[in-house]
Amino acid sequence: MSASVERQREHFNSIAKQYLKGKEDPRFLKLQSLIWERVISSLPEELRDMKVSVLEPMCGYTEGLKVLNRANLDIEYSGFDYSEEIVNHLKSISPELNVFHGDITKFKADAQYDVIILIGGLHHVPNFAKEAVRNLADCLRSGGFFINFEPTHGNPLNKFVREYIYKKNEIFDHDTERDFSVKELEFFFEEAGLKNQFKFYPGLLAYILYYNPYAFPRLNKGSEKTVERIFSIESAFYENFIGRALSFCTLTVWKK
Repeated sequence: MSASVERQREHFNSIAKQYLKGKEDPRFLKLQSLIWERVISSLPEELRDMKVSVLEPMCGYTEGLKVLNRANLDIEYSGFDYSEEIVNHLKSISPELNVFHGDITKFKADAQYDVIILIGGLHHVPNFAKEAVRNLADCLRSGGFFINFEPTHGNPLNKFVREYIYKKNEIFDHDTERDFSVKELEFFFEEAGLKNQFKFYPGLLAYILYYNPYAFPRLNKGSEKTVERIFSIESAFYENFIGRALSFCTLTVWKK
C-alpha cells in the first residue's frame, strides 16, 4: 500500500463513524433515491432475468448494494474497502455479507462480474485512478456494466470551491484526495475500452446541500419535501451541457 493510500486508510478509519452518520441523514437518503432512480431505470431488462454478480470496490457502507437492491435484481454480492473500521462494522451487522479488506490500487480478481459499482471512490486514490479503472474493467465480463459516481468539476470555479472545502473540512484529506475534471474521468473509462451508456450530472444545489451533509452542515436544513422540490426544479439540467459545466459530480454507466 502506497504512502498516500495508507494515509487515506488511516484518515477514513478516523472519520468512519461520522461518515456513517451522514449517510443516515433522511435528506441524503431522499436525494440518493431520486438521483439513482434514473440510473436504475436505464439498466437493461436482461439483468432482471438472471443472477447478477456484483463487485463494489471501496464499498464503504455498501451504498452501491443498497442502490442496486432498488432494482429488484437477484444479486450475488462482493465488496471490499481499505478501511478495517468499516469492514469490521459491516461484518458485525451483516455476517453473511461477502465483504473484505482490500486495496483498490492493487486489486486483481479471478472472477468476472456482471456489474461493478464504484461510488465516490476514485477521488480517494487520484494518483492511481486510471490504473484502478483499467484493472477493474478487466474483471468485468463482456457485456457487463461499470457504474460510477464521482466528484468532478466542469469549470475552474467548482474546482476552486472543492479544494477550499477539502482544506477547511476535517472530513476530507486535502493532501491525498481530489476531484477530476469531467473529461479526465471519462478518459479513465474510455482508455479501459468501455463504452458509455448513460451520463448524468446531478451535482447542483440539492447535491451541495444534502448529498454530503458533513461538507456544509449549516446548510443541511429543510424537509424531504424541500429536497424533492429542489431536485424537481434543477433536474432539467442534469443531462445537458449546463449540468456538465456546473455539476460537482458525474454519474455514468459504461459497458464492456
